[in-house]
Amino acid sequence: MNEKKTNTSSDKSILVMDGPAIRRALRRIAHEIIERNPDLQQVVLAGIPSRGNEIARRIADTISVIEKTNVDVGTIDVAMHRDDVGTRAELPIVQASRLPLPLENRTVVIVDDVLFTGRTVRAAMDAINSFGRPARIQLAALIDRGHRELPIRADYVGKNLPTAFTEKVRVRLGDDQEAEGVWLIKEERQ
Repeated sequence: MNEKKTNTSSDKSILVMDGPAIRRALRRIAHEIIERNPDLQQVVLAGIPSRGNEIARRIADTISVIEKTNVDVGTIDVAMHRDDVGTRAELPIVQASRLPLPLENRTVVIVDDVLFTGRTVRAAMDAINSFGRPARIQLAALIDRGHRELPIRADYVGKNLPTAFTEKVRVRLGDDQEAEGVWLIKEERQ
């Protein structure tokens, strides 16, 4: 894949995954989930809004095609479980969490687009525990960019992307306005 560079006055964006690369990564994650979870009827894919939901849906669709069985998909909102709620300038937008219940004896796979500090995943685990006690919690991320602040590691990763702390990662999925892809955004010094 060729890297595309787009320059603006204050940043430089580098395409690190295009649409086909995202589809390949999600297909690989689906295969890994199948291999590690022999009873797919006990698996719940819990997407973190908003792109985590779309990624979870795509992984579930891929598993359905491969294994001819449906995997439950839900949404786990982390807004009120974040540890920075009181320090943010704006309050987070709260969305409804919807998980298939009960969670006991099930494996919940938290799904997100970018894994960074680990704080969102910690909040997702807290939110899941408010619905019940699953047998296991696993983590799938399209991009793992490092810089963990908590001892959290993804079980399934689409791409490891080493970044500087000041860089940003932007993920676009199925937007009619812009091509699907993952971009690394480097701020230029002026």
